Amino acid sequence: MEHTKIDTELHDSYGDHQKWVLDSSLDSRGEIPVRSRTGAWRAALFIIAIEFSERLSYFGIATSLVVYLTTILHQDLKMAVRNANYWSGVTTLMPLLGGFVADAYLGRYATVLLATIIYLMGLILLTLSWFIPGLKPCHEEMCVEPRKAHEIAFFIAIYLISIGTGGHKPSLESFGADQFEDDHPEERKMKMSYFNWWSAGLCAGVLTAVTIIVYIEDRIGWGVAGIILTVVMVTSLLIFLIGTPFYRYRVPSGSPLTPMLQVFVAAISKRHLPYPSDTSLLHELSREEYTKGRLLSSTNNLKFLDKAAIIRNRGSENVMAEKESPWKLATVTKVEELKLLINMIPIWFFTLAFGICATQSSTFFIKQAIVMDRHIGHTFIVPPSSMFALVALSMIISLIVYERLLVPLLRRLTGNDRGISILKRIGIGMVFSLITMIIAAIVERKRLDYTKNHHMVMSALWLAPQFIVIGIADALTLVGLQEYFYDQVPDSMRSLGIAFYLSVIGAASFVNNLLMMISDRLAEAISGKSWFGKDLNSSRLDRFYWMLAALTAVNICFFVIVAKRYTYKSVQSRVAVADGGDDVEMAPVVTKTSKYT
Repeated sequence: MEHTKIDTELHDSYGDHQKWVLDSSLDSRGEIPVRSRTGAWRAALFIIAIEFSERLSYFGIATSLVVYLTTILHQDLKMAVRNANYWSGVTTLMPLLGGFVADAYLGRYATVLLATIIYLMGLILLTLSWFIPGLKPCHEEMCVEPRKAHEIAFFIAIYLISIGTGGHKPSLESFGADQFEDDHPEERKMKMSYFNWWSAGLCAGVLTAVTIIVYIEDRIGWGVAGIILTVVMVTSLLIFLIGTPFYRYRVPSGSPLTPMLQVFVAAISKRHLPYPSDTSLLHELSREEYTKGRLLSSTNNLKFLDKAAIIRNRGSENVMAEKESPWKLATVTKVEELKLLINMIPIWFFTLAFGICATQSSTFFIKQAIVMDRHIGHTFIVPPSSMFALVALSMIISLIVYERLLVPLLRRLTGNDRGISILKRIGIGMVFSLITMIIAAIVERKRLDYTKNHHMVMSALWLAPQFIVIGIADALTLVGLQEYFYDQVPDSMRSLGIAFYLSVIGAASFVNNLLMMISDRLAEAISGKSWFGKDLNSSRLDRFYWMLAALTAVNICFFVIVAKRYTYKSVQSRVAVADGGDDVEMAPVVTKTSKYT
């Protein structure tokens, strides 16, 4: 409440929204931030630099995981891909827990610090497993089966990294976006660019990982690579701490799930009440009373939930008692926040197909590269995981073209500050993921025929198109999902919003394993031959790709239907803000919503 008084005084005293950041954020001293000294790009660049370092470490492990499991731990193809998908799934679902803790209790800054320490523990253990004699994979240079101690240490290490990623990923990205104020016209435009440049920094880390780090793993040793990744992570932590005076901070607001449950309870208890003739009769706090985030305007979807904001017995003595209990009466903003979460469920579900396609680039695509000719000249052999560099390069180029050429052009054509709406961007990317699966199926069929007819391996350059096209898809859909889930969740749940985006890839990894199991059993039942043999030459990966292409095509149709019916967040603007197009509807400023509030 004291923050609100200061906020109001600043409005009255200075009348200058340019000087102060008035979005409930604080500076490192716990005071209202001065715009010229905190946040925006001066703070976000520190955070993007850390993301570069973290993604360097993560993809240095992730893209080589199937290679490690098959060559060092001697697992067969099916087991290795399954274990890689399990790890990827856990790693991208853990942010749901990390995001919740950050939003509700620790705050994003503290969560990033704690997660980085856990991440470092995993990297240190992974590195030591190659230098401590009792933890080394084998006694001799060549061995058929690795030591059990190494296997245990390896899996503990990578799952510690999963836990670290769970807190690091959602908190860091949302913390970076928090450095831009939504109600400030210039900073709002900067935030629209932030997710593109964030992803460019991410891709730069990925590119470095799959070229330099993977080469070191392949030619020098996994232990040396582990030392480098550990040093890089320590450096990133120091960079993060150096930026402390420049950041804007949000105070955690307690569990964001409790208000959602309160809206459900209040709506069910008033299910027999008629709807009011005017939405202004619904209960809402005044702007002076509301200190956490922005006020939302009532929308026409999921009208049943609006009953939670109906005031019983207006004018009676019971009105004040009802207002004091959030389980009996909810504000319009809380009702709309619940609607936002419910509206996201079908969007989340119908992007899973894209996630399944995206997971192939770090599993089966890499495994294909292992069995193909990767020579450049007569002596140099490209490490199989380095093929993923094509995805990163494609994504970086696509993001630059999109941000610098397409967005300015589309802004003039559509009048939308983003160029096109977030969901249109996501949908276009999904079309590119469909094209990727078609290309992959054709190339794999050609590889099988070539190997059978010529008794030679085909050049890995044939894989370039599918890596490049999935990079374009990632630039559109993955970045679009980041922006969508951050932008459309309630303001108090933005770390969880990033976690929702990551959970698409995590859930897709588990669904991918399920599809592999079902399709494999059906193939054996129908033809007597498995689609997934002990190696790729005895498998029919092309048929699996065609199945994914068919599922993706059907899924896109459903996604278009859901996207057309979607209602974007409707925000009551504190100040004049550049219109966000149809992604954020800016409602008129409302100073008094009802004579009863």
